[in-house]
Amino acid sequence: MKVVISGEIVQKAMEEVGVSSMARASIREIKKIVDIIEQQSGVRFVRMEMGIPGLPPVQIGVEAEIDALKKGVASIYPDVTGIPSLKEEIARFVKNFLDVDVSPDGCLPTVGSMQGGFASFLTLQRINKNKDTFLFIDPGFPVHKQQLRILGGKFIQFDVYNYRGEKLRDKLDELLSVGNVYGLLYSNPNNPAWICFTEKELQIIAELARKYDVVVVEDLAYIGMDFRKDYSHPGKPPFQPTIAKYYDQYILLISSSKAFSYAGQRIGMMVISDSLFRRRFEDLIPYYGTDRFSSAMIFGTIYALSSGTAHSSQYALLAILKAINDGLYNYRDDVIVYSKKAQLMKEAFLSNGFKLVYDQDDGEPLADGFYFTVSYPGLESDQLLYELLHYGISAISLSLTGSESKEGIRACVSLVGFDQMEDLNKRLSLFHQNHPI
Repeated sequence: MKVVISGEIVQKAMEEVGVSSMARASIREIKKIVDIIEQQSGVRFVRMEMGIPGLPPVQIGVEAEIDALKKGVASIYPDVTGIPSLKEEIARFVKNFLDVDVSPDGCLPTVGSMQGGFASFLTLQRINKNKDTFLFIDPGFPVHKQQLRILGGKFIQFDVYNYRGEKLRDKLDELLSVGNVYGLLYSNPNNPAWICFTEKELQIIAELARKYDVVVVEDLAYIGMDFRKDYSHPGKPPFQPTIAKYYDQYILLISSSKAFSYAGQRIGMMVISDSLFRRRFEDLIPYYGTDRFSSAMIFGTIYALSSGTAHSSQYALLAILKAINDGLYNYRDDVIVYSKKAQLMKEAFLSNGFKLVYDQDDGEPLADGFYFTVSYPGLESDQLLYELLHYGISAISLSLTGSESKEGIRACVSLVGFDQMEDLNKRLSLFHQNHPI
């Protein structure tokens, strides 16, 4: 049987990293395995395991950050709440692209949106001593669960794919009515499935969260990247769908990594609703010495985690947001290339026997975007990922994401070059020949 890479090289790489099951391997472990195989074989992989940007960073941010460094900000601690002008631009951005009013006070720069998630879990765990469980509406970003595990937190989860539309109401009511859930999280657009909640579904989430007093954490890592609609014009509809239109107890996590390709500088945004920001929880006092949620989050959690966000990166984000808010830069024009990549890659997989795992978005065709999910008949994800390594193709298992699929894998399009599309097709064709259905 002809393959691109020998089984010996693949097996030795897995042994070196200490991985026995590809389905259970973390994203970073898979990356390390692929790095070793590439070095040993000389074969350039079609790398689909890492959800990182494949575009140059927004130059507006780079220039602003260089200028800030030249002015000496590296020697000065940033205000833990964020530089005032950046907070204003974050609030403007939320108004312009989500059509939501929020005070700059609750707009906080974070060390990537991942720190925003960690800070949210840490603080929300303490708001009600009678509630000890977090709910993940899956599939979702695997590291969020890792963060909660590190904190010793309890969580429950469910794959939302079979509970779209009105079905979501009964499922949420079933889980939240127990009375032990203090918060829930979902991503929209979704990592890894790329499904997007409808306005009706967001209203349902808001309704049930209000009924059971649950804080909603909305992960907007891929804000504006549902390319079926153009959400990129400041102050003009359509606007990015958000829980903030229907509920007042929320935290938004907005990333700079994907939409602005500014992943390396670890700068994100946490937006806390005005109502939650001002709210008091007496159960916070033993941990933070205050019952104010705002003080606990900022001067308790964020201060203890990192004492603020890198000073120069804040100036980069400030410049990017100002250009976007002023209509001088349209970020969608740059990142829409991911949609074209997804279209070409899906065609290659589907023409070689693969099937889409998540293929519908509440009855509509799924968008082409940053991720898609596939399976191959007769192969569970562990074996499929292992076999694909022999063809110079890498991805991650959907089992890492809370998906109910035992066969599926997640493909990220960002690092795959257009110059690799023909090679991807050839490798998948060879795989298909070697694994007849």
